[in-house]
Amino acid sequence: MAGQSIRAKDYKKRFKLAARTQRWAVTMTKVCIRQLMSAAPFPRWHFVSFTGPGGRESRGVVDLIAIRKDHKTYEGLKRGDRFQIILIQVKGGYAANPTTDDADRLRAVARYHRAQCVLLASWKKGTPVQFFSLRTKRSPSHADWVKVSDLKQVF
Repeated sequence: MAGQSIRAKDYKKRFKLAARTQRWAVTMTKVCIRQLMSAAPFPRWHFVSFTGPGGRESRGVVDLIAIRKDHKTYEGLKRGDRFQIILIQVKGGYAANPTTDDADRLRAVARYHRAQCVLLASWKKGTPVQFFSLRTKRSPSHADWVKVSDLKQVF
């Protein structure tokens, strides 16, 4: 009995730590992108983060959306009617990397919402955020995620 209660306490502690790490990972991802794009011209990127009950991780494969108005002209639309969307999955601490199934789901969500890019942001305490871009098509000979060397090419 005593061993089970210790395991239950340990589980609850790890669950709280994971939730806190996830919140920090989302915050650090936003900070990194905002700092990088602070000198960028108008229009600015806005962020929508999705949290579940109590500020914990919510369901679904997308954790954060970067969105801004697209001021190009398109047939039948006025300037600013369309959006540029980037879907971001955030991993914090020692969270597992996305599976192949996660990558396929992200591709499907990106197609559905016409997102221009899908990013994976990985953050560990004491290190800068690392960004990876999802390949648009699955390939057995290549990894799904490619490290982004210059984030300005994405944003």
